[in-house]
Amino acid sequence: MPFKIAVVVGSIRAGSTNRKVAEALTRLDAARGHTFTFADISGLPLYTEEDDETQAPEVKALKALIAEADGVIFATPEYNRSMPGVLKNAIDQASRPYGQNSWLGKPAAVFGVSPSAIGTAMAQQHLRNVIACLGMPTLTQPEVFLQWKDDLLTEEGTVGEGSADFLGGFLEKFLDLVALHARA
Repeated sequence: MPFKIAVVVGSIRAGSTNRKVAEALTRLDAARGHTFTFADISGLPLYTEEDDETQAPEVKALKALIAEADGVIFATPEYNRSMPGVLKNAIDQASRPYGQNSWLGKPAAVFGVSPSAIGTAMAQQHLRNVIACLGMPTLTQPEVFLQWKDDLLTEEGTVGEGSADFLGGFLEKFLDLVALHARA
């Protein structure tokens, strides 16, 4: 059964390495027919409770994408040892107003890419703390802390030979988690 997967990239930078790797990751599943839709979080207003009753169209679009998804993949860079503010803002927007949490029950996977040897370990830990609060069952293994290297992706934008098995296994485990929750 094909699934609808929302992909939320915590960087809105043109040329984001996290976006590039997320796009390459989704191509690893081409034969199985799952749908991967990237959320646009670049135009979201900053969250304020005062807007809960009159959410912006960009917020409504994000909430609709998440509501229709069978699972969510988060790709996060690490800024100052945490997730980017734009990602936290997107999470807050789609979890509000109280009682209308679009993330609730959606299986999640987390990965990140960084020039650092420890990848995005701190950002991922903070993100995992937040999504646990949202009630998202989260893939715990394998953890994916990627260091950006020239051979991580090919010139065509696909996953490089040295990482294909590992990232393919990560995606497979996540889709197994989605299937488990779809059956429940």
